[in-house]
Amino acid sequence: MSAPTPPRTDTVDAFAQRVVDATLGAIDLISIYLGDRLGWYRSLAADGPATSQELAVRTGTHPRYAREWLEQQAVTGLLTVDNGEPPCFALSPAGAEVLTDDRSLNFLAPLPRLLSSAVVQLPALLEAYRTGGGVGWAQYGDDARESQADVNRPWFEQMLPGALRSVAEVDSLLRTPGTAIADIGCGGGWSTIALARTYPEASLHGFDIDPASAELARSNAASEPAVAQRITITAADATALPESTFQAVFAFECMHDMPQPVEVLAAARRSLVPGGMVIVMDEAVADEFTAPGDDIERLMYGYSLVVCLPDGMSHQPSAGTGTVMRPDTLRRYAQEAGFTRMDVLPIEDFSFFRFYRLQE
Repeated sequence: MSAPTPPRTDTVDAFAQRVVDATLGAIDLISIYLGDRLGWYRSLAADGPATSQELAVRTGTHPRYAREWLEQQAVTGLLTVDNGEPPCFALSPAGAEVLTDDRSLNFLAPLPRLLSSAVVQLPALLEAYRTGGGVGWAQYGDDARESQADVNRPWFEQMLPGALRSVAEVDSLLRTPGTAIADIGCGGGWSTIALARTYPEASLHGFDIDPASAELARSNAASEPAVAQRITITAADATALPESTFQAVFAFECMHDMPQPVEVLAAARRSLVPGGMVIVMDEAVADEFTAPGDDIERLMYGYSLVVCLPDGMSHQPSAGTGTVMRPDTLRRYAQEAGFTRMDVLPIEDFSFFRFYRLQE
């Protein structure tokens, strides 16, 4: 993402325009959610331009709603329209990639799903903000669970192998025959599958505390026969990792969600064999809080407000980390867990993420 700061709010008119622009953006997100979940974008991408009646027939939806959505999409600039009688609407190749190509690094349709899952929980979020409670991951439902898996899948499949191979010490360790690798907080399992593909002589062990996520990971792993036999998925708290078992433990975009990150890291450290390492992939936020912030900071604070911090606070006691886990915070957690060294790996331009290596 680019690094511009937020639009100006130094006058009444500018402040009001900021709110209007945000409202328009929220409407676009909701409309993208509808088009994604109802299959309208996929139909336009796969079957070509359509009138409202044609789109409704293709997708088994109601033509009056299809017409309203198509017109809104054209008005807001996400679709183009041939103003014949009746009008015919089209999705551009760029739009098709961003909204329907689930193997593209530019696939962003999952983001509206995640935010929509949070909107449903606004009453629970208000209560949590008042009382100090939380909203657990399971409450956000399949929209959140699937969006998290889907948005990261292309990066795991296409970019993770090269990223790990680019760090010689990491690649050498993982390439050792008989290596056992743990993937904690594995979610939908695409990180686990990518590791299994990249290191064909390793066994992979995915762990996730959410039973539905673990079941999703099992299903995804079963659909990959080339690696399925080397992957096991367990629904379990990462603090219960077996001791002296793994050459490497990975934690992909989950450490900031954990209510007890020190305890999890300590368990990960105990689970390593001599010479092993823990690799944490988490958000590439700035080293320090600075306001106003760039687009990445804005995005991560947004996720933290409505998903990650409430999830972490739903189990007590909680460190209450939130999405914006700065490097010094992870360093403190690692030291308290017994690690003596934390390095930032030289992996750049990997979506919104930074890679850390923890060692004794």
